[in-house]
Amino acid sequence: MSYNFESEVPEALGQLLKTEEDYNVIIHIGEEPNFKEFHAHSNILRCRSEYFNKILSSENIERKDGKYIIKKSNIYPQAFEIILKYIYTGKFNITNKAGTELLDFMIISDEMMLKKLTKLTEDFIVKNQQQFLQNDPVGILQIVYYCKPLINLQEFCLEKICSKPEILFKSDKFIQLPAPLLEIILKRDDLNLKEIEIWENLIKWGLAQEKTLNQDVSKWSKDDINILKRILYKFIPLIRFFEISTEDYYTKVKPYEKILSKELRDDILKFYMLPGYKPIYTPRQPKYPKLNVNTESIIINSNHAALFPNWIDRKGDEHINKDIPYEFKLLYRASKDGNTAASFHTKCDNKGATVVVVKISNSEQIVGGYNPLFLDSSNSCKSTKDSFIFSFADKNNLKSANVVYSKTGDKSIQCNSSFGPIFGVDLYIHYGDTYNTCNTWTSDVYSYPTLNLPNSFKADDYEVFQVIKK
Repeated sequence: MSYNFESEVPEALGQLLKTEEDYNVIIHIGEEPNFKEFHAHSNILRCRSEYFNKILSSENIERKDGKYIIKKSNIYPQAFEIILKYIYTGKFNITNKAGTELLDFMIISDEMMLKKLTKLTEDFIVKNQQQFLQNDPVGILQIVYYCKPLINLQEFCLEKICSKPEILFKSDKFIQLPAPLLEIILKRDDLNLKEIEIWENLIKWGLAQEKTLNQDVSKWSKDDINILKRILYKFIPLIRFFEISTEDYYTKVKPYEKILSKELRDDILKFYMLPGYKPIYTPRQPKYPKLNVNTESIIINSNHAALFPNWIDRKGDEHINKDIPYEFKLLYRASKDGNTAASFHTKCDNKGATVVVVKISNSEQIVGGYNPLFLDSSNSCKSTKDSFIFSFADKNNLKSANVVYSKTGDKSIQCNSSFGPIFGVDLYIHYGDTYNTCNTWTSDVYSYPTLNLPNSFKADDYEVFQVIKK
């Protein structure tokens, strides 16, 4: 016979933290007027936190009256109180915290090497703090850029900036942007800005880095030219000069032409003067189209969405480097609109073609499907050979994508008032009372070739997009 009293352990540790009995660590957090002293136990801090174990193991740690003294003036007491409780009990509650508080909490969690807590907080912010993130993606990116594990939050901010670049390039923050961060943005293929505008802003940024440079380039000395050349040397290869018109090149690039290498200048001249000339210095090419529509997704980004038109039209990579012929309008998100059959059908029925995306829990995998017909609550089957289901085994690697189309068209789409999206029996979610599967999806193989999905899996969230022909 065995018993499980695990729930009593965190409760007991939580009580120990509260009573402070036999504490041997004093932690000073923050600065006046926002300062607080915390009392803790070295054994618990050591075994639960690599960060504290390293501090407590240092020979130089301050001691007073047999107690360790730790001082962290750059941390807010409100955030540290939650973290300390998490270290003791494994529990934390950030549901009612504001966006700025969550950001501080996440940064502190990362600093303290609490990887799981950092990741959970990041996911919570991306999922539940959309408005906060959209209000100042530039400022937030400047904060989280230095926290390398926060990939999802960094990507969210980068996508917002690239889809609406004016929020960065027309703001006072632009000229203060660190060079590595600017380089990351200019390397992206989804930056929705004309190449001549990128060039003009790059010159603006470069001049701001060296206050001694005269704004009138005609008055520059050779030393002035070399100063700007040194500042911008990393960024020059990122400019698609061959997408700039001859008129814009003459009026806006040529005045600064001497910061370009002679080989590049000669290559650009040949490109403009010789019909059919293929440049030696080939600029970066967009791997994916610049989407003129914001999918508003918390699951996929514009690069994922850029693949859908090719799959819909079965065109391979035909739409790559071109304006895509579809828009994707968010109709429904389970976590926001209610994870029920009724909510799903209210939002999605009779809206024409749709794409569904599902984020599988505890993994980086995204799955979904395309319905070229329409959704309804008719409790019927629909047949089409144009539907497909897909998988990104790793959402951060587009090469991991796999798409399969309906084999015969028979029963490839089903509509039922007790279900959410149904692609044959190959991918669906059932809300019936007997299943108790409000966040559980099912996958068998019938109408589509296999994607090697598990027969049953939990989902963090799912979204439905209306597919609109432009």
